Amino acid sequence: MTMSSHLNELRKKHQNLSDMVEQEQRNAGSDDLHIVDLKKQKLRLKEEISRLTA
Repeated sequence: MTMSSHLNELRKKHQNLSDMVEQEQRNAGSDDLHIVDLKKQKLRLKEEISRLTA
């Protein structure tokens, strides 16, 4: 896997997590701990993307 394809995969995962967070936040019965976990995963991906593009 090339670096650019790896970055693209990380960006796709980050976007999927963003979508999941939005969907969970709209759901009245959503679990706050699950949302926090999704946000942490999203942040880890963002940090990795930043590290690889720096």
